[in-house]
Amino acid sequence: MTKADKQAKEIAELKKEVAELKAAQPKPAASRPLTKEEQIAWHNEMDALRHRNESFVPPWLREACAGGVRGSDARAIAGAARAPQGPTTMAPSSPPVVRSGGGNVPGGGTGWSREIPLGPSPHQRYVDAQLDAADARDKAERIREQRLEVLAKLAEQADQPKVKGKP
Repeated sequence: MTKADKQAKEIAELKKEVAELKAAQPKPAASRPLTKEEQIAWHNEMDALRHRNESFVPPWLREACAGGVRGSDARAIAGAARAPQGPTTMAPSSPPVVRSGGGNVPGGGTGWSREIPLGPSPHQRYVDAQLDAADARDKAERIREQRLEVLAKLAEQADQPKVKGKP
């Protein structure tokens, strides 16, 4: 018996088992639409469940609040809610320390830096070197192509038969 025959036999057995299990399942009762009274009753039951769940207070919260909330507690909670949680964007309360460097001199602690003059980038020499190298390669390629053209013309002339009377 080949492997394919074994698989086919196993699949047939599994299909038979599935059919038996489906036959053993009880058939669901035919559903009917709810009457108006049943719809209202179901809605009221769900509404009651929702209200019960909304009004549920966990035991730990009931115990924590058993003593009630005093005015000082409410003020502390409100104050904590208004307190800053992290660094603020407001200016610092103390003025910044300015190093003596003489007014608005660049680097004198004022936050200004030295002036950078406009002009070509100091790294332009690298770009220029790359362009020069590319130009040299292109020029060498053109010279090589011209030499090949000249050699091809010379070879073509050498292959042509010479006519008497012409050099």
